[in-house]
Amino acid sequence: MDLFSRSLGELLEAVEQLADDDFAQPSGCEGWLVRDLVCHFVIDAQDVLITLVTPSSEAPTHDAVTYWKVAHEPADDPLSALIVRLAAAYGEPWMLKFHVDDVGQAALRASRLASPSARVSTQDMVLSAADYLGAYVWEWTLHHLDLVAHLPHARRPAAESLARCREILEQIAGAFPASWPDEDVLLVGTGRRAPTEAERAELGDLAIPFVLG
Repeated sequence: MDLFSRSLGELLEAVEQLADDDFAQPSGCEGWLVRDLVCHFVIDAQDVLITLVTPSSEAPTHDAVTYWKVAHEPADDPLSALIVRLAAAYGEPWMLKFHVDDVGQAALRASRLASPSARVSTQDMVLSAADYLGAYVWEWTLHHLDLVAHLPHARRPAAESLARCREILEQIAGAFPASWPDEDVLLVGTGRRAPTEAERAELGDLAIPFVLG
């Protein structure tokens, strides 16, 4: 749960430090500008708030790893076009910055108030609050990489968050070469960067990319 707070907190700080011109740059999410991705963070933070106040008396059915549905190709997201239109409607970058920080800080406060063993329900799943928030370390960290994909001056995710996401991916996909940096494992493993010929040879039969959604 502490890593949830750190990964989200650092993502919000990275957004706060963006210049206005950065919002019109491409992100690491295909077809989305930085402003679209930041708008998506608003939706994610809202989902966290909704889930943390949706208790369940049932036994957990999923954990921080099995929360994710795994595929090898990105699925069509009917909300994608809506997010692009919503992001454009903000008009000025400061408005989007204000909203994502407002909702994001509320999600941080809610996570700190949550009991780790409390059971919450979302998307027909039941998880402990700790596992639910642990799953979101993946969401914040991968999208933090997307945020800075074309912004070399922007703040990058913390090493601890990258390492935890590598652990999640390797539990799902299998081990990547131990010599690879965590960021390369995540970028190549999720299809955000194509492997070099040498990297492809090292991967062997590992069927990348893995899309977690």
